[in-house]
Amino acid sequence: MSDKLTLAAEPRSEFGKGFARRARAAGKIPAVLYGHGTDPVHVLLPGHDTMMALKHSNALLTIELDGKSELAIAKDVQVEPVRRIIEHVDLLLVKKGEKITVDVPVHVTGESFAGTIHVVEHASIQLEAEATHLPEGIEVSIEGLEEGAVVHAKDVVLPKGATLVTDGDVTIVTISVPRGAGAEEAEEAPAAEADAPAAE
Repeated sequence: MSDKLTLAAEPRSEFGKGFARRARAAGKIPAVLYGHGTDPVHVLLPGHDTMMALKHSNALLTIELDGKSELAIAKDVQVEPVRRIIEHVDLLLVKKGEKITVDVPVHVTGESFAGTIHVVEHASIQLEAEATHLPEGIEVSIEGLEEGAVVHAKDVVLPKGATLVTDGDVTIVTISVPRGAGAEEAEEAPAAEADAPAAE
């Protein structure tokens, strides 16, 4: 379940890379609020509080601006690749009871059958859920699954009230035997045959 977190926003009237750099140097993060047919509102968010809030996937945020409060979720977060600093955030306005589509990370639990490995083919799935009850992640159990087993999106147990948007036939996790093990066995067989004396 997403956490309800409050961020005090400031109106922003200046734009451009120079202003954005100065804002970040002052501990602020440029952001834009949009949704519900309203004009985009450009704001500055408190840097540290915003970084902590966005550690939670699909966190429900309360944005306080000019004496009013709005609920929003982060739809796009631009991160500087080297220093991993948040450069800009797109915030989608939401309302209680409203259903929205979000990407939810997949968390694999359990252990597959001995000697096998699992491969995550898709690290997230799309769900439609109430904006105030968005899941942070979806658990996919692979406990005891044997070689060749496949977990599809339609096999995943969804939180109450959520519906699957991703195609149900999309592969989420596959179970296989490491190639190395099979290759070694294949190499050992010809070697054994070569060592055996040839029949007259």
